[in-house]
Amino acid sequence: MTPTRLHTRCRCFPEESENRRSWARVQLDELNKELAGIRRRSRSAMGSTSIQVQPWGTVAGKEVKKFTIKNSKNQEVDIISYGATIMAIRTPDKVGKIDDVVCGFDNIEGYLSSINPYFGATVGRVANRIAGGRFTIDNVQYQVSKNIGNDTLHGGFKGWSFKVWEATIEKDSVVMALLSQDGDEGFPGAVLASITFKLTDDGKLQIEMQSTTAKATPVNLTNHSYFNLAGHGTNAAEIYKHQVTMNADRWIVTDAESIPTGEIRSVDKSIFDLRKPTILGDVINQVLGGGYDYNFCLPECTDLSKENFVAKVIHPGSGRTLEVFSNQPGVQFYTANGFPESGTEGIPGKQGKKYFKHGAFCLETQNYPDAVNHKNFPDSILRPHHVYYHVVTYKFGVQS
Repeated sequence: MTPTRLHTRCRCFPEESENRRSWARVQLDELNKELAGIRRRSRSAMGSTSIQVQPWGTVAGKEVKKFTIKNSKNQEVDIISYGATIMAIRTPDKVGKIDDVVCGFDNIEGYLSSINPYFGATVGRVANRIAGGRFTIDNVQYQVSKNIGNDTLHGGFKGWSFKVWEATIEKDSVVMALLSQDGDEGFPGAVLASITFKLTDDGKLQIEMQSTTAKATPVNLTNHSYFNLAGHGTNAAEIYKHQVTMNADRWIVTDAESIPTGEIRSVDKSIFDLRKPTILGDVINQVLGGGYDYNFCLPECTDLSKENFVAKVIHPGSGRTLEVFSNQPGVQFYTANGFPESGTEGIPGKQGKKYFKHGAFCLETQNYPDAVNHKNFPDSILRPHHVYYHVVTYKFGVQS
């Protein structure tokens, strides 16, 4: 099948009286089989990829698993089932030195703490903001939890990044699944989500996100990894040396609370024009708000089985490169403006490192923020018998 953002399905969902967990397993199996052809076309052969799994603590009585995926190039990715979270990405520099290039914590307590800014998490059911926590679907108004002032951010107080996902190894991939109940954080409809993580021998970390629903509901997922290609914990001094290229000719205008006004503006002759390689240190402090935290509009992806080029980032000192590809219409570019200022305690991270303002960047592929409240934005409503399909690839390499 060729997926569209909301691809019509033939099966109806069962009545509420049926066993939900049994239904979830059946639906997940069917969904993965249905999309197996897409995976085969979009992925490399298994090669010498290996996956290890170990227990990594408990949350609310549920075991958290840690998976380590390793390829033949000595690149490794650690993923935990709490929040379907990427907690480490280890990749070589131009002389072969391995560094971890994402922020995170050493233990589950760090991820449970209030200082965790969604490090590496899968964010949902709706990433980014919903104005006033309100929206209307089919003439019914819904009020969801408001966890940032008067608005909703990243799914509410206990969004999907705060859940323990069911997780398993499927051949050369890690597959995680979550059943979000009707009324979760106020959102309508039970939603079944699955995420597949795969690391190829050519340095591609491929993430597929899929969802189905029993009732019309907004769905907009993203991965919230914080990158620093010089190595996590090297902070702003190295982030400012990063060179960024973004495949976006428009950006979403927001108000003082980061809520979209509805205006989509051209990047021409502005600080948002990153279509040519741009040194972050030359522009970051000129951006209103103390750095980038804006959604950039990407070229339309009419065939969602394919990915468009989103961005490329280079750290000249290490030679490391990151290329991002996705089928989504937008990407939130965030430069960790909310991290503590240098000279303060910072956020205590992995291996004794501390993270400070502008110490990392995020490239969060997604639909436009607050799309559920703007008719001129891409539709974010997932309906029964349809499938939400989101794919993003992070490709790590070294400059030749």
